[in-house]
Amino acid sequence: MDGTFDPLAELTALEGADSFVARHVAPNEAEIAAMLHEVGVATLDELAAKAVPAAIRGLDAMELPPAIDEAAVVAELRGLAGQNTCARSLIGQGYYGTHVPPVILRNVLENPGWYTAYTPYQAEIAQGRLETLLNFQTMVCDLTAMPIANASLLDEATAAAEAVTMAYGVSPAQKTGKSEVLAVCTDLHPQTRAVLATRAAPLGIRLVEVAPGDVASIGAANPFAVVLQYPGTTGAIRDLHGEITAAHAAGALAIVCTDLLSLVMLTPPGEMGADVVVGSAQRFGVPMGFGGPHAGFFATRDSFKRQMPGRLVGLSQDAAGNPALRLALQTREQHIRREKATSNICTAQVLLAVMAGLYAVWHGPEGLRRIARRVNLQARMLAGAAVRAGFSLRHDGFFDTLTLDGDTAGLVARASDAGLNLRTLPDGGVSIALDETVTRDELGRLAAVLGAPLLDAAPSVPAALVSRAERTGIRRLPRGARDAALPEAARGP
Repeated sequence: MDGTFDPLAELTALEGADSFVARHVAPNEAEIAAMLHEVGVATLDELAAKAVPAAIRGLDAMELPPAIDEAAVVAELRGLAGQNTCARSLIGQGYYGTHVPPVILRNVLENPGWYTAYTPYQAEIAQGRLETLLNFQTMVCDLTAMPIANASLLDEATAAAEAVTMAYGVSPAQKTGKSEVLAVCTDLHPQTRAVLATRAAPLGIRLVEVAPGDVASIGAANPFAVVLQYPGTTGAIRDLHGEITAAHAAGALAIVCTDLLSLVMLTPPGEMGADVVVGSAQRFGVPMGFGGPHAGFFATRDSFKRQMPGRLVGLSQDAAGNPALRLALQTREQHIRREKATSNICTAQVLLAVMAGLYAVWHGPEGLRRIARRVNLQARMLAGAAVRAGFSLRHDGFFDTLTLDGDTAGLVARASDAGLNLRTLPDGGVSIALDETVTRDELGRLAAVLGAPLLDAAPSVPAALVSRAERTGIRRLPRGARDAALPEAARGP
């Protein structure tokens, strides 16, 4: 054997640890040299020195480990992930476990024909995609009892911020005397409250907090809009008629952040006179994904359709007179003149809206009703066990989330030992949110953590808030009949 042969060096070369760079970083040495010559510099360091200010340019070499190939990277990442503690999340707060129907998982989420269209700029080419987005819009309209809904937004918090921005421009309060006040109910999800504060600051909007059901404070605040949560972040459900009527009396718009699955059983905000209804479609077959992405939804009155952010899919005709779907409205600055744009936010989560809409198609009305009833029943059974164990329920009316007071520190510790994550509130209470993925075994573990058996399940939805579908099987009033069925004071602008 030649004495100059180094088997370790040869092995390193054959392992190809640096092949990822050559495969995925396009320019080779000759191409880099040609580009440097074109811009008039000799080296990449010289180019960086000319392009990056010295005050922010680091001169020390990065301390990186030796390169490894893709298979080794995956193995290392799996090792790091294996150090995580995988506990069952029952935190809620707008994020819930959900089962992705296998037919949607395989044929939509894992299908490049669907997942590559992040933002379709020539949407009319894909009629099937527009049809599923129209289905999403229709689903949102049916569940919220609102006349129109857009083709999705980024998430619930930013949808609420977009609603506030729209209300800031169209609220009747702005016509009679400019208001800079936004009334925000204290039972709003904290992440939504935080986004509203961030978006309000540069506009000079002042947030005023009002307690749930405090109609007097709404009138005293003289707001241009009121933001309500239904159900509340700690699970409470209440009739919003009074607060919405107070908002309209003050010339303000009523914005309601809601949960789609709860609306299968509860009276929808549209029937209470809401002007805008927003939320997240995450629990309709879209995994939590460590916090996102998820499709937000935005539904409003027909009179606000040209101020509504995002896109609206509508039915039209093609040149041959055949039915054809198109983007009837699109208000992002990339699509229309900037001065006419109503939004510059991500105006559609197409893939996730498609999944949420098809989740509703897959289950159908009865399937959704079964899921909602089961989730609610589990919450009621757990509430009964909690009361027997000596805890007090903060709210008698709830859908899927119960908030407990009592020995909550011990409860959280026992739940953690059992692999269950509960939500600890700043005031010491603890919230437990149920969802469609909770099994009987997990329900039993929760009861054991509470310290009492599952025996009964008292009703938790007030009769006045049971949806029409639950009472009669009819989902919503015909178009135009909703406002006529409301008291004049509740109809809004």
